[in-house]
Amino acid sequence: MAHDVQNQMRTQTEFEYSRRRSANEMRGQVTTFAIMIFLTLISFTAVYAGFSANLVVPIILLLAVIQVIMQLYYFMHMSHKGHENAKLFLFSGVVVAFITVLAFLTVVWW
Repeated sequence: MAHDVQNQMRTQTEFEYSRRRSANEMRGQVTTFAIMIFLTLISFTAVYAGFSANLVVPIILLLAVIQVIMQLYYFMHMSHKGHENAKLFLFSGVVVAFITVLAFLTVVWW
């Protein structure tokens, strides 16, 4: 069976292109990670500063939503081609969850 294996050699240009693409992707992931750490520090600072809970809770929720979107887009590779079905199901689930929570809040508070 060893005779069925083919060695596929990449040219120098293909190797350089792959290397550059990987470096750009890694740079984007490190930048995204730094931004998420900064958003976490903002949340901790808002709590530590002793602001009103009416101000801190919406800020923390907004920053959490931003972080979830960034994690899905960059770390779960949703920015790559071929993930259209996963995006569709994920975002459909988010819409259904939002509508469900909104309906329950409306029923409870109205």
